[in-house]
Amino acid sequence: MRHEMNQSPINPLPLVVWALALPMIAAELVFGLASAGLLGGSGGIGMRNSAIQQTAFIPELFQRMWAVGAVDGNVYRLFSYPFVHVSPVHALFVTVFTLALGNMIAAQFRPSALIALFFGSGAVAALIYTGFSMAWPGRVEPLIGGYPAVYGLVGAFTFLIWTRLAETGGNRLRAFSLIGMLLLFQLVFGVLFGAGTSWIAEITGFFVGFALSFLLIHGGLARAMALIRQR
Repeated sequence: MRHEMNQSPINPLPLVVWALALPMIAAELVFGLASAGLLGGSGGIGMRNSAIQQTAFIPELFQRMWAVGAVDGNVYRLFSYPFVHVSPVHALFVTVFTLALGNMIAAQFRPSALIALFFGSGAVAALIYTGFSMAWPGRVEPLIGGYPAVYGLVGAFTFLIWTRLAETGGNRLRAFSLIGMLLLFQLVFGVLFGAGTSWIAEITGFFVGFALSFLLIHGGLARAMALIRQR
């Protein structure tokens, strides 16, 4: 009994989840100190904007790579843009989703697989977003912040629920209730405040995360194929 009373009431998060979230938290601490004039002097006020310019995913840069058939130094933006956000609130939501979803799926994914899922979803979604931008009549907005990668975690979480429902004979469409609610939120937000184009990368991130789960979860491909064949 005494041992149970001494246990922490908070389930500790896996280190790999903290490894994904801490860069976001650290960035916001730096930006907060800079905006308060405690870091960087007078030049610290614009530190967030400077960081966004250095890390944002800009489709035009990758269109140029495609046109010349060569990769340049901006390729790092595929992996840097999820960690810098346009505001503290933006960062807060992404960080909370990363911690919550990461914790829920970490039990089923190896640490290396979870990292590959996060970065793979963000990077592939950004590349597909670049392809979309080539056909879009107007200029698409840069990708800033971790929502495309977070939607990849939503895709993995959906995959876990989907396989569990299939194993228990449940309705597999219920697995998509979370992404359905997020899409509804996107629609309402777009109607009220105007929708940009980054939602395309976010939804793409979901499907990429769902697809990658077949490969990244232990025994996932064989397990999922067996479930698909079930009547």
